[in-house]
Amino acid sequence: MEQLKVGKATLSWLNGGVNFLDGGAMFGVVPKPLWTRKYPVNENNQIELRTDPILLQLDGKNYLIDTGMGNGKLTEKQKRNLGVLEESSVEQSLNELGLSTSDIDCILMTHMHSDHACGLTKIEDDTYVPAFPNTPIITSAVEWDEMRNPNIRSRNTYWKMNWEPIQDQVETFEDEIQITENLRMIHTGGHSDGHSIIIYEDGEDCFIHMADIMATLAHQHVLWVMAYDDYPMTSIFQKEKWMEYGYERNAWYTFYHDAYYRAVRFDNEGNVIDEVKRERYEYTKK
Repeated sequence: MEQLKVGKATLSWLNGGVNFLDGGAMFGVVPKPLWTRKYPVNENNQIELRTDPILLQLDGKNYLIDTGMGNGKLTEKQKRNLGVLEESSVEQSLNELGLSTSDIDCILMTHMHSDHACGLTKIEDDTYVPAFPNTPIITSAVEWDEMRNPNIRSRNTYWKMNWEPIQDQVETFEDEIQITENLRMIHTGGHSDGHSIIIYEDGEDCFIHMADIMATLAHQHVLWVMAYDDYPMTSIFQKEKWMEYGYERNAWYTFYHDAYYRAVRFDNEGNVIDEVKRERYEYTKK
């Protein structure tokens, strides 16, 4: 299990599963000869994308950033279409750290797409129930509204089984929310209308979790946005803004999806000066 310490904050990457999605969709209008220099692709034009929640331990509390693919919730057809070769084992990851789901004090949801929100609920006695009972779940008001009332496009990723059981646990915010003195969530839009990023700052120590407006290190270029983004120009403007902000502070950038890097730190010109690589392993095809 990879870990990173930034100031008073300790980050640990849990096992949230993996999917293999179309590389063209993940890089939008970027020509394949360009993006394949930055990120490996298989013979089916698919790229490996982790869905690994980050446990953030700060000021004596345990925060979870997003929740993984869940377990036992996808049909065989969905697994095939989404290229899911491994489902979540978040509880086991927490156990390795001497924790359980009841030790999570708050869940920070950057957005509620299925690959981030499936881990919010689980199946017990053929019924969907909260995976983290009594734990507050924070997301933007815009995201929560669309989660419950998806449009013709977003209904393919906002699923009732992920929100109905936990609706009494959800707390929303508008533009920004201060989680602690040093930790905040900021509504950016872009990837989804309600998408948010997470920033930790304490003196010279800083990390920025860009979530899906910079899903991997290969998406560092501000114009490299996904075809999945509902509002790509918003993604571009927000990425440009928060990359400049981080470059000035030599900030760490953390990843939920990158199959090769957990985190990287840039200098003020955008060059990588430090990194935490993911420990890789082979998957067993089902």
